[in-house]
Amino acid sequence: MKPLRIAFITPFFPLKGGIARFSGLLSDALLHRGYDVVPVSFKALYPEFLSKGALVSARIADAVVPDNVHLVLYNPFSWFGAIRSVSVLKPDILLAAYWTGLLAPFYYLLRSLTGIRIIVLLHNFSSHESFFFDSFMRRLLRAFADGFVTLSHAVSEEVRVAMPEIPVLPLFHPLYEPEGEACSMPDARRALHLADDSPVLLFFGYVRRYKGLDMLLHAMPDILQKNPALRLVVAGQFFQPLKIYKEMIEQLGIGGSVDLYPEYVSPERTALFFAAADAVVLPYRSATQSGVLQLAYGHGLPVIVTPAGALPEMVRQGETGFVASDCSSEGISEAVGEFLDRRKNLTGVRSAIALLCNDFSWDSFAASTGAFLEAEASGR
Repeated sequence: MKPLRIAFITPFFPLKGGIARFSGLLSDALLHRGYDVVPVSFKALYPEFLSKGALVSARIADAVVPDNVHLVLYNPFSWFGAIRSVSVLKPDILLAAYWTGLLAPFYYLLRSLTGIRIIVLLHNFSSHESFFFDSFMRRLLRAFADGFVTLSHAVSEEVRVAMPEIPVLPLFHPLYEPEGEACSMPDARRALHLADDSPVLLFFGYVRRYKGLDMLLHAMPDILQKNPALRLVVAGQFFQPLKIYKEMIEQLGIGGSVDLYPEYVSPERTALFFAAADAVVLPYRSATQSGVLQLAYGHGLPVIVTPAGALPEMVRQGETGFVASDCSSEGISEAVGEFLDRRKNLTGVRSAIALLCNDFSWDSFAASTGAFLEAEASGR
């Protein structure tokens, strides 16, 4: 029997960021299950002056984008070439990654001009940063989507309320395994000039307002009263002026307890930061799900999260992490305090995380997604 041919439209490597990594791992998992997956990648998403260098992976500065990749999100003229390419591929169904309303016009044209059913892999339904055109883009999304695959039950409920006529498959964000070479905690701490016996919290990934780094910084004076030796390591590219955060740290008087690494983090450096940490903090104001949380679990680390979006779905309180009472500096401080009180007794954390992660494998995700795509391609 001929395998289902899936045209997967999404960022892939050498574009960087969580969605490109997610797409590569999902594509591999679908191929492993016997599906005929044809990648349709973006050459670029946003103009360089807006992206601040966050588009192309720093792993290989001379990375070559294949000649057949011409799709540029911000260039509508490139859309028509991509649509012709998709038509030539003759896929049975389209799987389209969606995380911003800026994608909606392209996908609407793609669905209208090819007539091929589109299943939307929905990373975000509600934008973290709202724009005046969100309602129009939402109408376009409703017009072209034949089904949704979501990464959390919270997002599934949003979709079901807004678009009850469109089928939804609620899934999860699978686990990210470590990419770089394993590093011991003592070696990692020496490399980062951290004391062996100090508690170390890690804030990792792109710094945007909705991720709440400012709330975490404002919680630090109270946290340091609980344990003055604690260190906060912030590693990731800033999408807000770094100066704002440096001034905030100075005004709060916490400069000796906060280490900033304001740049894109390679897989090798990622392994170093996670090896040095006792826990990962996600102080988000809003969220759908988080690849950083799954990356923490992949490294066997507990997480401290706010009750934003679907984050609490992925945390077993007191076992794999701690959920703050609310999305505030006070709530974050209390959750970190609870972690500090129980840090020496979290002997079962790694086994609890391992049990949780057994249910969130890429193979399981691919199996459910593949079955859903087959049903939708056949018109149910």
